Amino acid sequence: MQASDAGNQKAAIRFAKKEVAQFSGREQCSRATRVNCGTLALAFGTLAGYQILDGDRIAGEGSFSSAKGALSLTDPENRASATAMVYRDVSEAFWKVGDRARAIAVFNEGRAAGADSWLYMSSAAGAAEQQPTDRKPAAAR
Repeated sequence: MQASDAGNQKAAIRFAKKEVAQFSGREQCSRATRVNCGTLALAFGTLAGYQILDGDRIAGEGSFSSAKGALSLTDPENRASATAMVYRDVSEAFWKVGDRARAIAVFNEGRAAGADSWLYMSSAAGAAEQQPTDRKPAAAR
């Protein structure tokens, strides 16, 4: 986190990849063993955020997808909190690089995925709340 805060996304990515590797083994998070799936999801979410901030949207989306996979294996007792943290981090990264539409979409996806209130700490939360829910053109209403 310090590396990212200092603007060194490459170093932050290296550290985050080590975290992912630490919790990626079958003995850590798999359909058979769900010991650290929430932690793995958080590590992938953090990695996704750093990759997005570094300008590698494709890698960021891939890591975000991996985070979602780990979330699906996360203990239901911890899933809402882990979901909120992952989606908030990814949404915030998109917000910071100026992709407001994607940030809001990620926020809305997190809300639909059952994230707890931590998700609402994202910059996109206020913008998402201001969007009209009825998307029909005025002439079609």
